[in-house]
Amino acid sequence: MRAPALLLTLATLLSAGAAAAAPASGAGPDVALGPVTKLPLPRYASLKTDRVNLREGPSKDHRTLWVFQRAGLPVEIVAEFETWRRIRDSEGTEGWVYHSLLSGERTALAAPWLKGKKDATIVMHRAAAEDGAVVAEMEPGVVTKVRECSFGWCQVEAGGRKGFVSQNEMWGVYPDERF
Repeated sequence: MRAPALLLTLATLLSAGAAAAAPASGAGPDVALGPVTKLPLPRYASLKTDRVNLREGPSKDHRTLWVFQRAGLPVEIVAEFETWRRIRDSEGTEGWVYHSLLSGERTALAAPWLKGKKDATIVMHRAAAEDGAVVAEMEPGVVTKVRECSFGWCQVEAGGRKGFVSQNEMWGVYPDERF
């Protein structure tokens, strides 16, 4: 009879530990922590400079696969190794970049999956509501600064305009993420 009680206690402790390790951003309990930074993996960041080499492996000895040429571009950090971070861009391309070329500033792309579709626009509203006044209409792929996200809306800034965009129309924030 002691074995079931022990298993229940162990299961309770494990689930409590998983809940304590979950980040406040609203991500689920299955979020891993990076071995170097102890920050959640995966997580979003942005490129700090206009020239960032995406490498095949985590050192300068590995060949360059791609060169990003846009500071502020959002990327997803999916792994860490010493001073290197494995990132993924909005098109799914992955590679390694040196940690100091990344910024914690949150940015997002306006619906990049709609690029090339005729008349596709993403609406920025004055308030976090579908019926809110329209502040701007963005083309797919526009880079925005993300100030905060909650309840399905993100407060963003692009081209000198500030407003709210539906969270599911942005790449660079997770569904239901709050910050």
